[in-house]
Amino acid sequence: MTAKTRLQALLEQIEAANAAYYQHDAPEMTDAEYDALRREAEEILKAHPELHEEARTLARVGARPATGFGKIRHRTPMLSLDNVFSQEDFAEFWQGKRRFLGLDAPWELVAEPKIDGLSISLTYENRKFTRAATRGDGTEGEDVTANMLTLRELPRELPHDAPDFIEIRGEVYMTKADFLALNEANPDKPFANPRNAAAGSLRQLDPSVTAKRKLSLFAYAQGETTTPVAGTHWGYLTTLKHWGFKVNPLSERVDEGDAEAFQARIGTERAELPYDIDGVVYKVNDLGLQARLGFVGRAPRWACAWKFPAEKASTVLEDIEIQVGRTGALTPRARLKPVNVGGVLVQYATLHNEDEIARKGVCPGDTVELQRAGDVIPQILRVLKHGGGEAFKFPTHCPVCGALAVRDTDEAVRRCTGGLSCPAQVVERLIHFCSRGAFDIEGMGEKTVQEFYDAKLLRAAPDIFTLPAHESEIAKREGWGEVSAAKLSAAINARREIGLERFIYALGIRRIGENNAKLLARHYGSYANWKASMIAAQQIGSDARLELGSISGVGPAIATDLVAFFAEAHNLDTLDALEREVSVQDAVAATVSDSPLAGKVMVFTGTLTMARPEAKARAEALGAKVTESVSKKTDYVVVGEDAGSKAKKAAELGITILTEAQFRELAGL
Repeated sequence: MTAKTRLQALLEQIEAANAAYYQHDAPEMTDAEYDALRREAEEILKAHPELHEEARTLARVGARPATGFGKIRHRTPMLSLDNVFSQEDFAEFWQGKRRFLGLDAPWELVAEPKIDGLSISLTYENRKFTRAATRGDGTEGEDVTANMLTLRELPRELPHDAPDFIEIRGEVYMTKADFLALNEANPDKPFANPRNAAAGSLRQLDPSVTAKRKLSLFAYAQGETTTPVAGTHWGYLTTLKHWGFKVNPLSERVDEGDAEAFQARIGTERAELPYDIDGVVYKVNDLGLQARLGFVGRAPRWACAWKFPAEKASTVLEDIEIQVGRTGALTPRARLKPVNVGGVLVQYATLHNEDEIARKGVCPGDTVELQRAGDVIPQILRVLKHGGGEAFKFPTHCPVCGALAVRDTDEAVRRCTGGLSCPAQVVERLIHFCSRGAFDIEGMGEKTVQEFYDAKLLRAAPDIFTLPAHESEIAKREGWGEVSAAKLSAAINARREIGLERFIYALGIRRIGENNAKLLARHYGSYANWKASMIAAQQIGSDARLELGSISGVGPAIATDLVAFFAEAHNLDTLDALEREVSVQDAVAATVSDSPLAGKVMVFTGTLTMARPEAKARAEALGAKVTESVSKKTDYVVVGEDAGSKAKKAAELGITILTEAQFRELAGL
């Protein structure tokens, strides 16, 4: 074989590898194999400079970026929705919101089919389209501006009556017909469903690939804006259509009592629609009421998604496996004979805990009925036919480290007592530390963490930030290479600054999920203050312990777990090591900067004319910290009728007492 022939063959392989990696998110070879091809091509060029003209594309096809898309921070978070699955769930959801505001009348809602696609935020400045970002983690998304410009349905400019700045949210999707056409054109690498096809097409590093795939856009929501667009959500949708956006034509205004009939009708029409939907989103029409309802956790109080019934299937339960989580919980998982449920091949399903296994009476060998709950999490519903296998005996010892697994009398979960001597718990903690809601380190997924743990490159969270020092060693590992090792180092170094709420969540403290981490970050403000307060809170009866227990939303169990974490010497050692590697940024409260309540510690007591939950939520939205007990740190105590000991204690401590009317004035109500 001549040098020219060999070079051409190498270039064809490199181009094919790049197409698979960049355009289809489906690499066909390892980085090490890819690097070997490039090195061989470069060696041929050194020996035969006359062939350089043949290889002009080598630099282009091999120039992998260190990271994927740039990041864009959403001015207003892109949050998820609470799901309901029945008329009872739906009624209970809205009844709870009426209690929150102290209202009796049913809601006027806007019903919109829930498109199964990829959420997008579109920014217009001076009425011109400037950038687009995916949802990402809700706070920060990927910059897909160039790719969105390939959509013909995207208005490039808004009319003169539009705000100077506005974020418009919507869904990028692919119709069923366009999905089938795409798979027919690519039979060797078909997409599983239209949602995956839309996501994969929009997330192309080469916009010309996106342009060849037909994507569509529905607009349906609003983010940050300099001036109000309408007084109702229906008015907003009408305005979007006036501006040139495509709005789902099936959307309707419905009274709360008519939602069930609308849900049934859309469910019947679902199969005939040109695009996939997995439910209907119901939103309060009055934007003033939306503002009063606000948000809780990662979801708005003024909207919910009523999901269609999950699809069901039957298959054989082959075995029951036990997984050990980061808190030592032993969780049973059913390994199934693979079966297609709702377009997804399912091989595993959750069994929750040992009581659930006993209640359902499932045994290996049984034929079972399962469904994807909310079209996402597979779960076993019932046994259809017993296979004659022996009843499953839940282990009393950890299957990984052999330590005793105990079950508290008030819990359904059995836990390994091995602690950090249990490899499974260590690995799961590390995976959690790198996960999206925590440090969000690209490339540090379950497989990579396990690999580095087995190779003794990783034992505790601080070790993650020493991995760049081992870049050359990692590059030589099977399946890696110089490019992928460099990308991992860049991803790790990019996360050496982190917000306090993410840092707290990343530590994996029991009962501290994302919402509780945000509560703590917002209350204590800085890492130094939080750490010092948690150490001091170990003393029963101390001001720090009383302060912790007074935080609205932090109960005795959470406080106990926090104190227990800081009582462990090895946890303090880990924190000290992390302090040398990362910078924890102070919490940034989402407040109105000139609010008279910003930074104030408040307590509500007595009966108010407005609903207590709304009063607390309003105070917190304006930057106040609402606690349950009065202390020397309290700034304001708002008293209603029949105020008792809290009002008396406030008077004794000389704390400012506000009437409800005074609070409403400060809160702009």
